[in-house]
Amino acid sequence: MKEFIKGANPYMPLWEHVPDGEPRVFEYNGEKRVYVYGSHDTEIKHYCGRDYVVWSAPVDNLTDWKCHGVAYRTHYDSVLYAPDVVKKGDTYYMYAAEKAGSLIVVAKSKTPWGPFENPVETKMGFDPGVLVDDDGRAYAYWGGCAAPCYIAELEEDMATIKEETLVANPLGHSTCLWNPEDDGHISLIDGFFEASSPRKVMGKYVYIYSKRYEKSVPELGVYEPNNGFLSYRFGDSPFGPFHDGGDISFNGGEILHDADGCGTMTYQWGNNHGSIAEINGQWYVFYHRQTGVNEFSRQAMLEPIDVAMGKDGKLYIGKVKFLNGEPVSSEPVEMTSQGAHINGIDAYKWISAGYACHIHGGSTRAYVKPGYEQREDISTPVVDISSGTTVGFRYLQFGSNAPKSVRVVLGVHKRVKVNLRVDSYRGRVASTLYFDENENESRTELDFGIIGKHAVYFEFLSEEAGAVAEFDCFRFE
Repeated sequence: MKEFIKGANPYMPLWEHVPDGEPRVFEYNGEKRVYVYGSHDTEIKHYCGRDYVVWSAPVDNLTDWKCHGVAYRTHYDSVLYAPDVVKKGDTYYMYAAEKAGSLIVVAKSKTPWGPFENPVETKMGFDPGVLVDDDGRAYAYWGGCAAPCYIAELEEDMATIKEETLVANPLGHSTCLWNPEDDGHISLIDGFFEASSPRKVMGKYVYIYSKRYEKSVPELGVYEPNNGFLSYRFGDSPFGPFHDGGDISFNGGEILHDADGCGTMTYQWGNNHGSIAEINGQWYVFYHRQTGVNEFSRQAMLEPIDVAMGKDGKLYIGKVKFLNGEPVSSEPVEMTSQGAHINGIDAYKWISAGYACHIHGGSTRAYVKPGYEQREDISTPVVDISSGTTVGFRYLQFGSNAPKSVRVVLGVHKRVKVNLRVDSYRGRVASTLYFDENENESRTELDFGIIGKHAVYFEFLSEEAGAVAEFDCFRFE
C-alpha cells in the first residue's frame, strides 16, 4: 500500500467532509487536544447530514487527527446545520442546529466528544456561536443573511436567553438576495452574512463571521458577489460596539496577481465558516473549502495566522504586516496545501492531487472529485483537466538532499504531456513527463536540484480538445 501524506490541507482524511468547523481546545483527563465541531456533508445532493462527528488532535501535533465517531444524531428527522460546543464547569454543551438550522437545541455531555444527550429547545437562531467569558457568564450569537445577527446573555442553564439583554443587528447585515428590501435594519455591501463565532482575544471580544462582498475586491480576484470570506470585528464588550477588523481567510485558492495588482482566483470559492484558536502558542484559522462541482462536499482546512494588538488598541488577525515592530495592516492568510505542515509537505511521500490549492487555466473547469471510501490510501483526483490546466501545491519540503526524479500517476487520460514547474505556475520547468493513452504512471529524472521548501505545479498539455486527464497523485524520489 502506498504511504500517503496525512494531515495536510484538508487536514482530515480526504474521505471526510466536515465543514463549518468550530475549533475548541479542551483539557480532559490531563490531556489537551483541539476538538473540531462542524456539520457533516453526507447527504451529497444538498448541504450537511443527519449526524455530527467529532475529530481531535493533540495540541502539539495538528497533523495527527483522530475521529471520535458520532457525537449527536438528529432528533427531528432533519439535516443538521453548523453547531458549536463550549464547556462550563465540568459539562460540555453542544448547540445543535436541527431542522436545517431553524431550531437550535442544546445537549450535554461529560466528555468533549460526546455523546451529547437530552436536547432542550432554545430561542436562538441560525448558526449559533457561544462565548463563555472569564467570569463564567455566557453569551449567545446567531443569525443568517435572511435576518440580522443577534446577541444575548444566557441563563445558568445555558439554554434560556435573558430577554432583556437581547441586541439585534450589531454588525449590519449584507445586502444579499435573501434579504427583504425594506426590513428596517442597516444593510452593508460588505456586511454580516452568517456563521457567528465569538472569541475573546487579547482582552477584546471578537465577532468572527462570514462576510458577503457585493463590491469588487480586485486584489483578491473578486468581481462579483462573493461570500467566501471569514472576517472579524472586535470590541470591548460582548455586545459591542464592534469596530472594523478585516478578513482572516478566503477560500478562493492561490491568488495570481497581474502588473496592476489585480488578482485571479485559482480555486472554486464557496461559502465559508469557521473560527480561530490559539494552540500551543500559535494562532490558527479553521475554515473550509469546496470540492466537486457544488457546495455539498466541503472539507476542513486550517492555516497558521498572526494575531497582534496595535498601540491604538486595534486588533489585527490574519496575515499581519509590521512596520518597525508594530502591526499596521492585515489581509487574508494564504490558502495552502500544507496546513499544519508549516515547513511544507514531505515531498517523498505520496501526495494526492486532492491537496491542490491551485487549479487554473484550460478550456474546462477542472476540480477535485470528492471521495467517500474510508481507506488509508485514498486519493481524490483532480478531474476534467484540459490542455493548459495547471494544478499547484503550496508548499512541499524537499530537505537538504535534492530528489533525483518525480513519479506521477494519472487516472483516465488521453495522450498528454505534463511539465513540472517550480515556485510558480509559470516557473522554471524541472522535468517533463509524457503519457500515452495506455500508460497511467510515469517517472522521469529532474533537470536540476530542488532543496528546501517550494511550491510545485503540474502543467497539462495536449493536442486533444476537452477533458484530457485525471490527475491522481505524485511523489519525488
